[in-house]
Amino acid sequence: MMANSPSARSVAIDLIGAVLRRKRSLDDAIEDNTEMNELPARDRAFARLLVATVLRRLGQIDALISHCLETPLPARVAMVHDMLRLGIAQLLFLRTPPHAAVATTVDLAAARAFPSHKGLVNAVLRRLSQEGPGLVEQQDASRLNTPDWLWEAWTEAYGEDSCRSIATAHLTEAPLDLTIRSDPDAWIGPLDATLLPTGSLRRNAGGPIASLPGYDEGAWWVQDAAAAIPAKLLGDIAGQRVVDLCAAPGGKTAQLASAGGIVTAIDRSPRRLKRLESNLLRLGLKAETLAADGSTWRPAEPMPFILLDAPCTATGAIRRHPDVPRLKTPEDVSRLAIVQERLLASAVEMLAPGGTLVYCTCSLEPEEGPQQIERLLGQGAPVERRPIDASEIGGLAECVTPQGDLRTLPCHLSELDGIDGFFAARLVRKA
Repeated sequence: MMANSPSARSVAIDLIGAVLRRKRSLDDAIEDNTEMNELPARDRAFARLLVATVLRRLGQIDALISHCLETPLPARVAMVHDMLRLGIAQLLFLRTPPHAAVATTVDLAAARAFPSHKGLVNAVLRRLSQEGPGLVEQQDASRLNTPDWLWEAWTEAYGEDSCRSIATAHLTEAPLDLTIRSDPDAWIGPLDATLLPTGSLRRNAGGPIASLPGYDEGAWWVQDAAAAIPAKLLGDIAGQRVVDLCAAPGGKTAQLASAGGIVTAIDRSPRRLKRLESNLLRLGLKAETLAADGSTWRPAEPMPFILLDAPCTATGAIRRHPDVPRLKTPEDVSRLAIVQERLLASAVEMLAPGGTLVYCTCSLEPEEGPQQIERLLGQGAPVERRPIDASEIGGLAECVTPQGDLRTLPCHLSELDGIDGFFAARLVRKA
């Protein structure tokens, strides 16, 4: 495989290694892979689909490899293991014709300097082209593809049935949700979309986003339906000052600016802020942007509205980010909970008397959501909950907790193809 003529499969192998062995996020690995950027748009989409399928079905795929090998492959040929994963993903989950899935993977082994393993790759894939469909049918896909610690955490938090429903939802690619600047109904037809109860438009994923109607004129932006809810919980912010803490990549900033807020968007990453600024430019929206640490930065005076979308493990967004279960650990939950606690305390300090703070994370872990709020209130912080009503979120009563917080699960809205897992709580500073 010539370096000046990369193939989608060759790039996919490098991306799989970057995620599983170098522990890079898939988005970062893609952004930094020069060969990925050289591929035509269609091949880029195929490369990402290949990697996402391997990550999404990794438990099943590795069980199939173990079934076929008497001894595990040594670490020095880890890339051959990845090639088997890639071949199996095509063969059994992407419905690539068997001859194509086998031949392209064998060719890849030869091209990437593993010619002595061509026979093994060929034998395993040919065997699974026969036995694989039957073996897959017998697998417990939801359980196999979910790391033990996540399965145990979700079972404890939501019960075994909901845990299984969450894990099952993660086996499918997420649809494309769009937040419309104004008049969502008018865009249903042009975008071939469905209007969700929460006000977002949803269409099937696929195809270049920049070619969709309304993109060039900034009529909408990509944002999961669950992620679009927290900004709405602030209420009427027209003409009011709003701080958006941990703002990048900017979907919520765009919502706040579009609603007429005078927005200050804070993020500690200058690189991510540049992406936010370019999104706002396309949308024709304005916000002040500052590269700063939200736990130490303070506005010149207390603010009436604050939105804090805190850094988290993103376990609620696994359908969009199938690398998350392969990268995150229980230690990440504990580490990020400390960051969240610090940011939440800072946000309360910035809040004017009578002001509204919405805290949210795209995590399913209680330590990153409700436990943060209980700790804050238990410590006597000068805020109180303002419960969320189902009528504020399109009547989705199942997504409001007994405490009045928002809690969406990937298995909610299943009749409309699900929704990201999100937590949000609304707090008001006591006068």
